[in-house]
Amino acid sequence: MSTERAVQVWAGWFDDFFASLAGVFGRVEPRRMAMAYVKALVAPVERKNGWQIAEHVGHPSPDRVQWFLARSTWCADQLRDALRSFVVQFLARPDGVLVLDETAYLKKGRMSAVVAPQYAGITGQIENCQVAVFCAYASGTGRALIDRELYLPAAWCADAGRCRTQHIPRARAKAVVTKPELGRRMVERCRRAKVPFGWVAADSAYGQDRKLRAALERRRIPYVMAVPVDETVSTHGTGPLRVDKLAAGIPLVFERRSCGLGAKGLRSYDWALADVTWPGGAEGGPRRGHVHLLLVRRSISDPRQVAYFAVHAKAGTPIGEIVRVMGLRWGIEDCFETAKSDCGLDHYEVRTWDAWHRHITLSMAGLAFLTITDTRSRHLQEPGDHDLLPSPADLAQGPEKGARRAALKS
Repeated sequence: MSTERAVQVWAGWFDDFFASLAGVFGRVEPRRMAMAYVKALVAPVERKNGWQIAEHVGHPSPDRVQWFLARSTWCADQLRDALRSFVVQFLARPDGVLVLDETAYLKKGRMSAVVAPQYAGITGQIENCQVAVFCAYASGTGRALIDRELYLPAAWCADAGRCRTQHIPRARAKAVVTKPELGRRMVERCRRAKVPFGWVAADSAYGQDRKLRAALERRRIPYVMAVPVDETVSTHGTGPLRVDKLAAGIPLVFERRSCGLGAKGLRSYDWALADVTWPGGAEGGPRRGHVHLLLVRRSISDPRQVAYFAVHAKAGTPIGEIVRVMGLRWGIEDCFETAKSDCGLDHYEVRTWDAWHRHITLSMAGLAFLTITDTRSRHLQEPGDHDLLPSPADLAQGPEKGARRAALKS
């Protein structure tokens, strides 16, 4: 397909994509600005800040861009919901995975909303930064970010005047909401929106939170979440033990399996499962038809490198399915990397709570467009023919269905 033809096809896809979001922006002016903003976010603009976005769209100053983010009338949460529906339309599968994780935004000053000295995973130490929790949707079809929340540190909750200045909602400023609780709320929003998913996955920052695990179990939601080595667990006939001590003291049968592709090829490890009882789960233990398991991952090159995962799953779930979910968890890291490098996720220069959520959600929209464009392109037998675009149902059934559809129409 020629470059000119590719541009025409992708422009048509973008128009279809933005049409699914346009209703969020009631008036013509913010709607046009939103469309231009997302186009700038996915364009080869070096820094996707107010000045460079304004220059890209042909404005003499960033005033209109700043007005759009800070003062125009539209709701970032409504955009989030519309974006989630678009992503689900193309990527959803019954065995899809909701992945919870966080990322930090390093800051020099203290005026931006929720900036405070706190742990930043991107550097591994305490930094002056903002921290946000995200939820990604991952399936065999693709992955995209579908929800986000700024974490509000205790120092901000204790300063009502500062919160008002940065337009932080009064309900959020009343008390600290933990990061795992923000993640739980995102899962619940997906459940209420009837997003098809079969699992929740997360790293140890969320896996060690017993309230989060218990909440998922009450909803009968399976999960695979990393836990630190000092997390305690029990087996039949033993009291609570650290997971590393318990795994070392019971016979484990390891299987060598890949959990997906990485930057250097297949990610292969040795894996084992053990029946356990996780403390802090739903009252009375796992719900009927579900079990608690300990998943152990051992490095092939260095067997001393071992990781542990809390699992809540339907009875009889094979280890291969649990390992698959574990592999999809890494998809959110790819989302962060692509959104930051290609969609300006961390290029913003805004200070208020509302403006932050607006920019971040628009950046997520840009990432979703790139993801779906890539998915559509990979599923076309003849990418240059707009009539052969696969439907969301075709994509959900895999590349073979899209190819057969194209062959029938050609």
